[in-house]
Amino acid sequence: MTKIQTEVLAGLTLGQATAYIDHYSPELLQAVPRTLGRQAIGLGAELPFVGQDTWHGYELSWLTPKGKPMVALATFVVPFDTPNLIESKSFKLYLNSLNQTKFADISQLYRTMKTDLSACAGGPVQVTLHNVNELTAFQPTWLPGRCIDDLDIEVEHYDYKPELLQLNPSGAVVDEKLHSHLLKSNCLITSQPDWASVYIHYKGKAVDHASLLKYLISFRSHNEFHEQCVERIYLDLWKLCEPEFLVVYARYTRRGGLDINPLRSSEPCDQPNLRLTRQ
Repeated sequence: MTKIQTEVLAGLTLGQATAYIDHYSPELLQAVPRTLGRQAIGLGAELPFVGQDTWHGYELSWLTPKGKPMVALATFVVPFDTPNLIESKSFKLYLNSLNQTKFADISQLYRTMKTDLSACAGGPVQVTLHNVNELTAFQPTWLPGRCIDDLDIEVEHYDYKPELLQLNPSGAVVDEKLHSHLLKSNCLITSQPDWASVYIHYKGKAVDHASLLKYLISFRSHNEFHEQCVERIYLDLWKLCEPEFLVVYARYTRRGGLDINPLRSSEPCDQPNLRLTRQ
């Protein structure tokens, strides 16, 4: 970790004892410059991907002017090119601060969250509120393509090892969709586990599936933010396959009522919001 990274992260409340405030406190939101993770993997101002970070909030509550509690579900979409990512613990604390806060109506709640989250990210954050009886956006489904988890492999490395990634010896050029439920990384500061399923769709030189699975498992002891892990996977595959098209889409399980689902793609794509059973 560089000196600049250490100084920025030291200013976050992540990993420190925290008071849970239940009245509106937008100052709880903390931003992490995306450049910190991107510089570490050699990315500059011109990025080889587009995408977004889609969050789901399952524990959103507030009060009516008469003091009656209300609940809803929420989807938050943070564009990939905002200057900052929203630190997840601060996001949870911010949402918790709405619990005993009165809003004139749900429109005021929506405007407040959109304003606060956009200010933290440094760009427009999309907010969608859902009735708790709404099923469509939260119906569990499955990832497309072949699951590589049943491959009979011997695993020796549990900390990030990009050299494990290998091309298929056939030299074939393919268009394939793969996924794995064995991605696990750890919070950059607290080392709490972050569990995920990852979907990969590419058109390019064929990846050896066994090597891909070993590579994904090598994140198991790796400490990095969710968004940065996905960008690291994307860049490693991009360098290896020299693809015509590439999508890396991770679905992380929820913690503290929030899940995060970073998507990075070589071109704009209409990727459905695929909520999985573990979420």
